[in-house]
Amino acid sequence: MKITDVKAYTLQAKLPEYFGASQTWGNNRNATLIEISTDEGISGYGEAGAGRETTAGQALVESFRPMIVGEDPFDIEKITQNIGRTLGSGLNRGMPVRAISGIDMALWDIVGKALKVPIYKLWGGAVRTKIPVYATGLYYTEAKDQARARTEEAATYLRLGFKAMKMKIGGLSLKDDLKQIEAVRKTIGPDIPLMVDANQAYNAYTAIQMGRGMAQYNVFWFEEPVPYDDLQSYLEVKAALNPLGIAIAGGECLYTRFAFRDFVAKRGFDIAQPDICNTGGPSEVRKIATLCHTFGIHTFPHVWGGPFAVASSLHLMATLPLNPPARNPLPFFQAPGMEFDRTPNPIREQLAAGPAFDQHDGVIDLPQGPGWGVEVNWDTVKRYQVG
Repeated sequence: MKITDVKAYTLQAKLPEYFGASQTWGNNRNATLIEISTDEGISGYGEAGAGRETTAGQALVESFRPMIVGEDPFDIEKITQNIGRTLGSGLNRGMPVRAISGIDMALWDIVGKALKVPIYKLWGGAVRTKIPVYATGLYYTEAKDQARARTEEAATYLRLGFKAMKMKIGGLSLKDDLKQIEAVRKTIGPDIPLMVDANQAYNAYTAIQMGRGMAQYNVFWFEEPVPYDDLQSYLEVKAALNPLGIAIAGGECLYTRFAFRDFVAKRGFDIAQPDICNTGGPSEVRKIATLCHTFGIHTFPHVWGGPFAVASSLHLMATLPLNPPARNPLPFFQAPGMEFDRTPNPIREQLAAGPAFDQHDGVIDLPQGPGWGVEVNWDTVKRYQVG
């Protein structure tokens, strides 16, 4: 089998309402779909991290075509290493790594389809077939009463069966954000794990002050409390807040296992959150997960893409070992869990040819089709394609 072509499609959907986090505000959802074709009629699909770029990522992916066409799609490490060697120092972060992520994902899809097995079978089989997920939502919106809007949204997640959820902070004063956390906690009750995500809004001492204030609301983890690559600040925040029962999470903006290395070796966070579309693809995230497990750190991937991002992350989650082993493992404690973005995204809901992924009773069933178990709805590509 030989690769005959590589294509990238930039997709963008405009939302009717704006939503925001601590540092961003917008109404776009983007995706970069990768298609790799072979001479045996098998095509594989993946997603490269899109960020807020549109066609630049597409051009970069397609510039790699001479290094991919003619290769055996089973030679995944060879292909991605050849691209990385050509990029040189540009490999370590940003758009080049995002592009490689989507290529790596599409190659694995071909391998699974060629062998007629789901990808998790190629990674040692499933430890679990129902993947615990938490609802990511509770962003800042244009609602006049933010607290009411968030409590209504949180109540909706409860009705849908979610057993955990995450909200955004860092866009208001500490006092006002604490009021938002208090309102959500009162709505969901004392037993639902509640996570908060500051998206790098604070310096170390402000993050510690915020953490001390929200400890009374039984916050499970504090995500990206400080700038993503500031290891010393992570260590300071973690040292101050772990004794209060708050875990520290981060890593969605770290690229490749080499960026995770010092964070893991020095235990800069309790929960690592590599994004499979950004940090090098499923091959690289599996290496990061092994590194993290060696140091007793959980891997709960950041997931902010479409159906291929969701599917590939589910396959990864199916194969991760308990950390640590337990007779009755709890989701998010000894058993891994996954982010399930619930903010509006028509691309995520419509790009798959079949039904969109959905959770029931706080879990998503592991896909069982060959490859990622997802095919493309080309009408959706035509509807949202730009460039």
